[in-house]
Amino acid sequence: MSFRPGSRIFSSFRPFFQRANARRRVNTAAGTEHTGFARFWNSSVGPKTVHFWAPVMKWGMVLAGASDFSRPAESLSFTQNLALMCTGAIWTRWCFVIRPKNIALAGVNALVFAVGATQVGRIYSYHKSLEGTEAQAKLEGKELEGDLKATA
Repeated sequence: MSFRPGSRIFSSFRPFFQRANARRRVNTAAGTEHTGFARFWNSSVGPKTVHFWAPVMKWGMVLAGASDFSRPAESLSFTQNLALMCTGAIWTRWCFVIRPKNIALAGVNALVFAVGATQVGRIYSYHKSLEGTEAQAKLEGKELEGDLKATA
């Protein structure tokens, strides 16, 4: 007998756990093979698991990001869309690492990345276009200032 009390407790209750596992194995016999919807319902990525509901809920992020395509780029948040882009990239990779591999969640995360990258591109190009406009406005301001001084 071991010195550790936890080990003694587990050893004394081991037969109860073995019987419970044996009962579970009996229910998964080859004769109870499911087909069609029942197979999907009982799968490791079916509607009974978080592996199914995570991509379903994440479609909200894709739709919210896609609805921002109609907004002007000046009203979009660069940090928010950069975070969406990074989140999509990181979780797409993670979906292939976890078990079971969740292809539906990887697809949704890839779309989150795509939406975020598109918005970041829009915001970046908008700010680049403003830089040229600001330089031109400063130049015109200096010309007007020189004209005012000349007339005064």
